[in-house]
Formats: sequence, structure tokens, C-alpha cells
Amino acid sequence: MSQTRRLAAILAADVAGYSRLIGADEEGTLNRLRSIRADIIDPKISEHRGRLVKTTGDGILVEFSRAFFRHRSRCGRPAPGPASAMAGSSFVR
Repeated sequence: MSQTRRLAAILAADVAGYSRLIGADEEGTLNRLRSIRADIIDPKISEHRGRLVKTTGDGILVEFSRAFFRHRSRCGRPAPGPASAMAGSSFVR
């Protein structure tokens, strides 16, 4: 039996303090989370050729294939740190 191996980067992220936020304002928290996903997270996943593997109430699991790393190295730009999309770094525009 032949095995296929792949090199990939995996991003696992969740919302810090999600239970507290939901307890304080469930509707507002869910609306903000949907907005952040639609406006920031999902476009960045697509931009960097990621694949959304799984979502949970406050978390996401994303795979970035090896092709992403080859593309980034040709561009001469370093790959972002794992928290840059949510940390308001200059990488998020």
C-alpha cells in the first residue's frame, strides 16, 4: 500500500474569553464574531490559499498547503505569525 505524505501548516485559533463574552452579551458577541470572520478571517484564509477544515462555536482549524510556502518564498515576504490576523498587525489590511 502506498502512502502519500503532505507538508502543511495548521492554524488552530479560538476566541479568548468567549464564555464570558457570551454570558455578558450573547447576541452582540455572535454578531461581532460573524463580522470578524466575514470581514477579516475568511478573506485572509482565501488570500493565502488556506482551507477551512473545521469550525466550532468560537474556534477554527485551517490548513495551509505546502504550495502556500513556495508562493510566499518566491515573493520574498515572510509568512505571518500565527496570531497576526487577530492581533491587528500590519499584515491585516
